[in-house]
Amino acid sequence: MFDGIAHRYDLLNRVLSFGQDVSWRRRAIRLASAGDVRAALDVGAGTGDLALALAGGGVPEVVAVDLAAGMLARARNRGRGRVALVVGSAEALPFPDASFDAVVAGFAVRNFGDLDRALADMRRVLRPGGRVVILELSLPPMPLVRALHLLYLYRIGPVVARLAGSTAEAYRYLPGSIERFPDPDRFAGMLRDVGFARVRYERLTLGVATVHVAET
Repeated sequence: MFDGIAHRYDLLNRVLSFGQDVSWRRRAIRLASAGDVRAALDVGAGTGDLALALAGGGVPEVVAVDLAAGMLARARNRGRGRVALVVGSAEALPFPDASFDAVVAGFAVRNFGDLDRALADMRRVLRPGGRVVILELSLPPMPLVRALHLLYLYRIGPVVARLAGSTAEAYRYLPGSIERFPDPDRFAGMLRDVGFARVRYERLTLGVATVHVAET
């Protein structure tokens, strides 16, 4: 599915979020790059927005991993060798223990088949004192805003996707994946359960997105 929407993925992110995804990613990058970050991993990297931002911000070694080769092909075209690209699973990351100072994931973890296993593997590849930053779509806590947001996602999102030349089916999948994903408090508990410390989160744009931060 993700290979099939790769050619319109970036455009539709901008359109469907009214450009807010740019500021959400910027916030995630600021959190991930704080301190001395020499090596960073982008899990579920897609077309490489977070990975390329880290590389452009001066992180010497950045690796992007994703199961969708079509998505990584887009990242390769944009990155021009600045990021190492690896086709692989978030649930079995192909890297040694304690390889990275920071791990990031943007709009990816809600698609993982075994979320607990993926989170544990993110912790495994982090060095002591490392940080994980996870940016994910979420449901606004205010009932009226939540209802309007879901109406937008279910009714308007697929139509916009089809008009933009993508597949409507992928964007019918989107709202259901957001509804099924743990709320921020529960997800913070999952991070603690796999061994992360100093877990916190920030709601962004009325709670349409949430950025989670945790440390080893």
